[in-house]
Amino acid sequence: MIDYFLAAFGDVFTVKMFAYIALGVSIGYLVGALPGMNRATAIALLIPFTFEMPALIAISFLIGVNKGGAAGSAVSAILINVPGEPSSVVTTIDGYPMTLKGESQKALKVALYASVIGDVLATIALIVLALPLAKLAVGLGPIEISSILIFAITFIAAVSGRSFYKGIISGLFGLLLAAIGLDLETGLPRLTFGFIELYDGIPLLAVAIGTLALSEVLVQIDKAWRGNYAHKVNQIKAPSDDASRLSMREFVGLLPAMLKGTFVGIVIGILPGLGATLASFLGYAWVKKASKHPEAFGQGAPEGVAASESADNASVPATLVPVFAIGLPGSVATALLMGAFMMHGLTPGPFLFRDNNELVYGIFLGMIVASFMLLLVGIIGQRFFSRVISVGDTVILPIIVFLCFVGAYLEGGGLFGVYLMIVFAIVGYFMKKYDYSFVTFVVGYVLGPMTELSVRQALIISDANPATLINHPVAIVFLLLAIFSVWRFSAGNRPKLPN
Repeated sequence: MIDYFLAAFGDVFTVKMFAYIALGVSIGYLVGALPGMNRATAIALLIPFTFEMPALIAISFLIGVNKGGAAGSAVSAILINVPGEPSSVVTTIDGYPMTLKGESQKALKVALYASVIGDVLATIALIVLALPLAKLAVGLGPIEISSILIFAITFIAAVSGRSFYKGIISGLFGLLLAAIGLDLETGLPRLTFGFIELYDGIPLLAVAIGTLALSEVLVQIDKAWRGNYAHKVNQIKAPSDDASRLSMREFVGLLPAMLKGTFVGIVIGILPGLGATLASFLGYAWVKKASKHPEAFGQGAPEGVAASESADNASVPATLVPVFAIGLPGSVATALLMGAFMMHGLTPGPFLFRDNNELVYGIFLGMIVASFMLLLVGIIGQRFFSRVISVGDTVILPIIVFLCFVGAYLEGGGLFGVYLMIVFAIVGYFMKKYDYSFVTFVVGYVLGPMTELSVRQALIISDANPATLINHPVAIVFLLLAIFSVWRFSAGNRPKLPN
């Protein structure tokens, strides 16, 4: 492993690489700080602009956006009680009360340091776990892979959103869209409705930009139209200089909360579909329960901010473990990153280590660099980002719309891609309005080709005889887990998880 890192060292430690990683982290931090925006939207908008970049720079840049967005979402949560992302809801519980007490700068520093610690430790966990899991996955055949994919889609549908059935419908809709194009075996067009532009399938970016970015603009316009979307930054002056500072003694006292949150974030992040929101809730609950003063939580306890932010940011690198190990995305952001991998000729999964070993370890090094860039960008630009969130939607939304159209035109097949983007923006708007899961939809769309290929191969190998499963115990385990997911999380049995 050390030899691979040394080989990738020269490619990573260049001025150009550092500049793009810093730019990605800064953009992600800015987007995360803006209420209503999120890192998945930023990644969808920026993928087209990475097409001409070398693969290592492009992937590292987008991962930087992902990391920066996770950390930046704490800014609006702390200052205006509006989380930049759902995973930052927990940060508002203690972050905003700290702002009301004049401790906003201290809260922002706690969030930043917790984010960096969670991110660094989770990145190390990714480096340690990805290769052993990939070696294990290499021995799996089409029957096992098919069962894992079936379990993944049902499990993600079970834990994302409020309705299991809506999650399943979203996943199946994504799989259906992935079937458009030329048939894998016969080469004949299917579901193209006479459009030659669809022979290669629906462009990923037309789907991603439409359903994630442009649909969000429609949602914000709808909120503004109804008169219930406004935010105001609190300008409460600190009662003393100590209220703005975070001393070394206070930092050391917060380390146990950060480490507990990081552990929860890593475990939850590795499991596909559970996501950063659940990690934040569980990390916060653990730290509160273990505290000697649980009554302080909700009143402006720095430990609460540290726990939620470390768990949130630790889940970001952890979600990449199944991507590198078996090619399975567990969130919208990782699904889009998988799309970026494929756009640059890389196939996520166990064979990525075999075919592009130096590139993989270059990405790992880039992720470590991004972790420290996150600290640097946060320290230098935190006051700037605090002011940016007060910028009006009349400035932000037109810029997003412009980037949507440019991105769809560049990488979506010209004007046809733009038309598709508009269609999916409308679809995405109604999906958000009626609470259909975006996670299962995007994951289903990205996994569609792999799922179809694996299922077809499995049917050929087994001669469509279910009895052959006896010789594949791993497949039986995952199919039973899929059945358990359907039973456990269907109506009447579904627990209330944070959305």
